[in-house]
Amino acid sequence: MLKPQDETRAAYDGVVELYASMFANRLETQPFARNMIGTFAELVRGTGNLRAADVGCGPGHLTAMLHDLGLDAFGLDLSPAMVAHARRAHPALQFDEARMEALPVEDGALGGVLAHYSMIHTPPEELPALLAEQVRVLAPGGLLLASFFGTEGPEPVRFDHKVAPAYSWPAEQFAELLAGAGLVTVARLLHDPASERGFLDTHLLARRP
Repeated sequence: MLKPQDETRAAYDGVVELYASMFANRLETQPFARNMIGTFAELVRGTGNLRAADVGCGPGHLTAMLHDLGLDAFGLDLSPAMVAHARRAHPALQFDEARMEALPVEDGALGGVLAHYSMIHTPPEELPALLAEQVRVLAPGGLLLASFFGTEGPEPVRFDHKVAPAYSWPAEQFAELLAGAGLVTVARLLHDPASERGFLDTHLLARRP
């Protein structure tokens, strides 16, 4: 039986071109997410450590955006096909295959980690360890921007994402997990859904003390 990560990798390997065509310019119609990423980049620049990882980078469009915003950004993704596409689309940038729970990055090396809807496929019981790994690679003062589907209920909700099974999270409960990993949430943005599922688009910006 495949582990959830293996199922997710296989699923994304099979939809690379379609996914890239759908999301390459997606933020042009999502001003909240676009501006939250801009705020993240500005704060990372303010730390003086411009090195930033786009974890779960997919086709690399947000890695390129971070680069354009002045960060020394690189992309990591579970899917080798996504990594290959990102390298073709953005040959000047670095992309590597990696699991979010085992990042090929030294302790305290990064000023920022962007996780844009890339934690949504992680089963709830595995999320604390995954968050701890993001904290491990952040330097003191470094920032994590986690974006995900939000729900107003008391518990995460499993749903059938179009690519692989996924989970929506109550913002408060996700913030508690960030705190448990050693991060301080400094900003929250919840806004009306961009999909027919009705989940809130949720962005939590947190800093490592």
